[in-house]
Amino acid sequence: MSEYRIEVDSMGEVRVPAAAYYGAQTMRAVENFPISGTPLPKELIHALGLVKWAAGVANRDLGKLTGSGKNPLNAAQVEALLKACREVADGKFDDQFPIDIYQTGSGTSSNMNANEVISNRAIELSGGDRLAAQKPIDPNDHVNMGQSTNDMFPTAIHTAVAMAIQGRLLPALTQFADMLESKAKAWDKIIKIGRTHLADATPLRLGQEFGGFARQLRLSIERAQRALDSVLELPAGGTAVGSGINTHPEFGKRVAAALKSESGAPFVEAVNHFEGNAQRDGLVECHGQLKTIATTLFNVANNIRWLGSGPRCGFYEIMLPDLQPGSSIMPGKVNPVMCESMMQVCARVMGNDQTITVSGAAGGQFQLNIMMPVMGATTLESISLLAGASSAFVDLCLKDTEANEAACNASVEKSLSMVTSLNPHIGYKKAAALAKEAFASGKTIRELCEEQKILPAETLKEALDPWRMTEPHA
Repeated sequence: MSEYRIEVDSMGEVRVPAAAYYGAQTMRAVENFPISGTPLPKELIHALGLVKWAAGVANRDLGKLTGSGKNPLNAAQVEALLKACREVADGKFDDQFPIDIYQTGSGTSSNMNANEVISNRAIELSGGDRLAAQKPIDPNDHVNMGQSTNDMFPTAIHTAVAMAIQGRLLPALTQFADMLESKAKAWDKIIKIGRTHLADATPLRLGQEFGGFARQLRLSIERAQRALDSVLELPAGGTAVGSGINTHPEFGKRVAAALKSESGAPFVEAVNHFEGNAQRDGLVECHGQLKTIATTLFNVANNIRWLGSGPRCGFYEIMLPDLQPGSSIMPGKVNPVMCESMMQVCARVMGNDQTITVSGAAGGQFQLNIMMPVMGATTLESISLLAGASSAFVDLCLKDTEANEAACNASVEKSLSMVTSLNPHIGYKKAAALAKEAFASGKTIRELCEEQKILPAETLKEALDPWRMTEPHA
């Protein structure tokens, strides 16, 4: 077999690798965009296959594929087309999607890539010759029937993003929240010193501190759900500019219903197809929620990193698991590597949000956004990073983290902020003077109060009870 075959498109002849399932338009895009060497994310390729399947189902059920139009298909060819779509959705042809992320801004090249692969595979499945010049199952007339890149590529992005949030991010965040809540419950009796501005503050319980982290994760789960909700309207059915030219009036509704049934995500047809085609505001909103989640995860990981600092010259109120040597020069040093990994992931997601914001604001003129491939790839990267980092952090760090009760307790009595509970008894000014004197003398607040008989012994004992300080009292 020759190394290449000759394919013909509307612009002329193109040399295509002989064994490739893609065709001329894909090959032109490969040659035109030698930019990053990175193709679309697999999740987006799979979503393209699933969206093409949903479109095929809609066209089959509406009688369009087998109807009286140009080159109608028979029932076997229709089923072959649908099976080929499912194979792309299942990842069987990932290596046949070589086009760079940084391509035509509508995603036309990748849409035609999918059309060509599905067409040739469907011809093969129906017993035809996929290398023949004439395509009995045509990439444009059949696979792309009733569609435009302008409505189907963003539909694929929304589908991929929703499925990734639903299938990966939400479970990972839920696992994270569950683990933090279990730690909060287990450590609820351990009293430690609080810190505000990185300075000593009044006591709290380690369980309360981790309960705060857990609440941050529960709110992150709500934000992830809102991120999913923001991409549930699907542009399919708008075709080129939102008018629905060359498609059936029920096409968009049927595509959304098929994708909903297949994925479990409650997709719906776009309320307004002109907005659905032209703007990617929903994707901007979605990633804004992802950025907020990244902000939370950065904060939680950094707090845990600080609490585990030491082991002798830091706080060391929690003991992180030892995972790997931490220095090429300092023997025995171990670092909080999972915290650092999480923080780097979150920084990347925060940066990704700027890409999404600029693409959404500047990329959508009139009837089309022309920065969709990078928006889709970037959003999916953020979801994948957040989900992967969360799962790894829980499994490799948080699960085996232990409380250092001795270290927690050791600093409580020494804290000058213990004086805060004396405010109701002696007033703020006198309490402040006591704190300054205690610091200058090296004595604790309790020792100073006992020496100076500031309060009766029982009153002082009750006022300086660390446990009592961790809860409100009438």
